[in-house]
Amino acid sequence: MNTVYAVEPFIPADEFIDVCRKSGLNRPVDDRPRIEHMLRNSNLHVTARQDGRLVGFARSLTDFCWCCYLSDLAVDKACQGQGIGKRLIEETKKAAGGEVTTTLLLSAPGALTFYQGIKMPQLDNCFAYRRSK
Repeated sequence: MNTVYAVEPFIPADEFIDVCRKSGLNRPVDDRPRIEHMLRNSNLHVTARQDGRLVGFARSLTDFCWCCYLSDLAVDKACQGQGIGKRLIEETKKAAGGEVTTTLLLSAPGALTFYQGIKMPQLDNCFAYRRSK
């Protein structure tokens, strides 16, 4: 199946929630106002669509010249194994400024092997304050 990748100005909440559920990405999908707030305040949305249907996305926050935090990467389980996740990361890197921008993400424990498999560099100098809810 042909997958079309694009930078879109916005991902509608319904589509975002649908792909989160179909991918297993743990996001507060039952808290629609929070999802809408997340989407409204991120500034880089790279999408993967098949026949117009959203099957994957990368949602990021970036200044487009120094840093990019790729907050959400999700691909519908029915479409995994097609290289969509890897391509979404590549398109995000390109859209965020290419080689002059550091792109980073925090992996869910179950996704570590995916990032290792695509040979994404792994860092050991990251620190974080975890959210409480």
